[in-house]
Amino acid sequence: MRVGLHLGYQNLQGIPDEEFFRKETQLAIEAEAMGFDMVGPVEHHFTDYAACPAPFQMLSYVAAKTSKIDLITAAVILPWNDPLRVVEQAIMLDILSGGRLILGMGRGAARREFKPFRVDLADSREMFDEAAQIIMQGLETGIVEADTKWYKQPRAEIRPRPFKSFKDRTVMVSMSPSSVEVAAKFGLKTLRFSQGDWRNAIPEINQYRATFERLHNSKAPPFIISDFVLCFDSQQEVAAHCDKYFSRMFATVANHYEFMSDHFKSLPSYSTYAYMGAMAEKAGGPDKAYRDYISGNMIGTPEALIEHHHIRKEMVGDYEMLANFSFGGLPYDLVYSQLKRFADKVLPKIKG
Repeated sequence: MRVGLHLGYQNLQGIPDEEFFRKETQLAIEAEAMGFDMVGPVEHHFTDYAACPAPFQMLSYVAAKTSKIDLITAAVILPWNDPLRVVEQAIMLDILSGGRLILGMGRGAARREFKPFRVDLADSREMFDEAAQIIMQGLETGIVEADTKWYKQPRAEIRPRPFKSFKDRTVMVSMSPSSVEVAAKFGLKTLRFSQGDWRNAIPEINQYRATFERLHNSKAPPFIISDFVLCFDSQQEVAAHCDKYFSRMFATVANHYEFMSDHFKSLPSYSTYAYMGAMAEKAGGPDKAYRDYISGNMIGTPEALIEHHHIRKEMVGDYEMLANFSFGGLPYDLVYSQLKRFADKVLPKIKG
């Protein structure tokens, strides 16, 4: 099992952006020595919820400071990026890192981020599907061209040229039935965020695996789970930090994505977000609904996290993991200490 570090760049500590960004990025460099297999930043813009607008640039810095850890964009949001530039940046980073790049792609979900890019959230499904195919072809052939509804790209030869295939190194965020169908059709590994009871996700997971095997005559690769992690030695510490920091993080997520808004109900491709809104409303608001959110993520003592992994694996089968330790305004001394505790006490058990 491969386990990586997911960096959300959520600045709720109130520290200057330059200091915050350096501290968050340093975790990626520490991750290699701690034994993590991969590291990946999000792409988010404009707010304290998450601010990493250039994941390729961030990973280029990490590539220069490390030697073996894989680098995953988790994820590049295709409706906000020109497919030609995604191909160029991916190939360049792959060359500079010695072939360590895993290209993760997503389509975004927050209206507040779509608006400055002059893109409508309702168009994201079509835009992603078209862009992903253009990018995948460009990564393999070194040629980018398109004549689709959303992209009119004259033939362009990429330099520097790709030096190895990206097949089996391309990932898609898949959080809805339509997304898992697209991922299976394109032959992509999927990335899913922990958003509640994993039993609710099993139908989509099974759908992805069955469709992948039918279309490609091979077993689907293990999907990636992105977890928020709290790892402390006592349950009392876990409870205290969860109520203080995890609840704050969840309230920020609910606000950023507007879970309580009705706009997701008219967008079937965002069914998971509509479900989260319904759960929040049923529970009396985001500040209380986070209890369901806790159950899906890695929150507990080292022993509890190992047990949580085994129970989840029994439910969903083989998976890989991206772990996010920095959220909700958690001070960096605590971020680092629980990251080290997880690396020492949990990582060897779940990897082995």
